[in-house]
Amino acid sequence: MHTEIEVWSMASKKIADFRDRYNDPSSRDAIDRVNRSISAWPSMSGDDGEPMESFETVKKTYEKISKGLGKIKSTADAETKAIEEALDALSVLIAMRKAPENPIQQDKRKRNRASSPLPTPLSSTPTSITRISVPKGDRASEGSATSSGASKNDSKSKMKFYYKQFPLQAGRKVAFNPAVTASKTNSATGAEGSDQKEWILAVVTRCLNGDRNRYEVQDAEMQDDGQPGQIFTANQKALVPLADPTAPPNSLLHPASYPDFPAGHIVLALYPDTSCFYRARVTEDREKGSTKPYRLRFDDDEDQIHAVPAHWVVDFPGY
Repeated sequence: MHTEIEVWSMASKKIADFRDRYNDPSSRDAIDRVNRSISAWPSMSGDDGEPMESFETVKKTYEKISKGLGKIKSTADAETKAIEEALDALSVLIAMRKAPENPIQQDKRKRNRASSPLPTPLSSTPTSITRISVPKGDRASEGSATSSGASKNDSKSKMKFYYKQFPLQAGRKVAFNPAVTASKTNSATGAEGSDQKEWILAVVTRCLNGDRNRYEVQDAEMQDDGQPGQIFTANQKALVPLADPTAPPNSLLHPASYPDFPAGHIVLALYPDTSCFYRARVTEDREKGSTKPYRLRFDDDEDQIHAVPAHWVVDFPGY
């Protein structure tokens, strides 16, 4: 449900932005100025069609019209972009509300996080949190996926983009893999590590000791007793920074600055109405630099297609 609330909040902001732009008196003033300038355009005389006014007068009128039309165009482009982004967010919300519920499939995806060994949380009280999980049989197939040398180079380029996001600031949302730390800890004790394909939504709370490679992160999902999510320590390899749809459009944090994924590409994406990320395949191409939602087919999901906001989609690690 938290995903629906965030999508609706984003749509509300986009609608408000469009309303403010549409009601901006400066855009109406620009239209009025252009109309007045067109009305003042000098009349033509004679067979050769020369204007009755001087060249300088014609030039000034032309410049006023050109400047005014440029203002009108930029305003119209901004309004169009604002309403398209609002419609995109609303389409995602509608898709979420209309998505068919499959009780059998939901049962297959549910599990108790406490059943798998995780890194020791900073909070002293262990709790169990119900999440969604891809069956192990499907996870095993992930390792068998092959890619060409070109796709591997492309993947390396994308991962370098994510590393450029570090150091992370407090409040930054990330995809967090608790198993990365758990497997390293368990290898020293001989215990079996937890599934390394499991990623959850978390929020960075602080950078530890000024080290850009070590962070304290908090589980975005509340605990069963209503308390805030558990807090963990994490290294850089266990984190994938997520885009921030509220960041300025020219910011490295904005979804439009993030890598584009073509149809057929394997990604890590937040499954609708959960706080877990899973392996999925992009089913449709988008325009480069677009902030429109991705249409994804998650593994072991009976070929259902889900619309997932771009800021919840990242490159699948190692793909």
